Amino acid sequence: MLTNSLPKTKLIDPYILSLVNNIGKKKSLLRNLECINLDSQFSNIVGNQNNTEYFIKNEFHKAKGFRKLHIEIAEFSGTLKILHCVFFPDPFYDIPIFGMDLVKVRDNVTAAIVDLSPVSNELNNDYQILLNNVNKDGFTSKRNIPEWGEIFSKNVFFASLKNKSEEDSFYQIVDQYLSILIDVCLTKESNNNKDLIEERIYYQKRYCSQQMKNDKTSVVLKRYFDKDWVDNYIREILFDF
Repeated sequence: MLTNSLPKTKLIDPYILSLVNNIGKKKSLLRNLECINLDSQFSNIVGNQNNTEYFIKNEFHKAKGFRKLHIEIAEFSGTLKILHCVFFPDPFYDIPIFGMDLVKVRDNVTAAIVDLSPVSNELNNDYQILLNNVNKDGFTSKRNIPEWGEIFSKNVFFASLKNKSEEDSFYQIVDQYLSILIDVCLTKESNNNKDLIEERIYYQKRYCSQQMKNDKTSVVLKRYFDKDWVDNYIREILFDF
């Protein structure tokens, strides 16, 4: 499990680890779960710059219905803490993209987003109706989706979290989105329809290309790594379709 293999460092955040642990529990319910080998230069990145620590930890799996299950934890200088998670479906399956990101600056969660993003033009009612029923109330600072975020569903949730109660509520939303995803994917079988497969591939490529328009990731990484490394990391590790 990812949390057991993290570098021993005081930078680890309890709230982020609680989310990681829950994601791991849900992921373990998938069929045929197995690790994907990752280039060692990207799996566990630890450094020290100007007497401040940083690390990035990546973990990849695959499973029936999913080509890549990615969890990334990154912490910089003990002040900027990031959790990034994307479950990319196998295009042979009609399964949405699970995406979740959380950014914490010191003790403040400035951004928390989760979604089951579409992989076709059709609204998939077997999970959209369930997402509609997830309680997303009680947050004082919901945020607007950026222009590049047209890839998300109408049920995308995006907010800053102002206190522990809101953190607990976001945890529950993530848990419910994951539960819906798992329940849906366990009912799906592969489909060899060429047109449907091409459509799902298109939507995944579009998801990746739109995510790469968010320059906040590269701005942070370029403080610690050179441009070529950052560009390669974003293309090959974060959004590789």
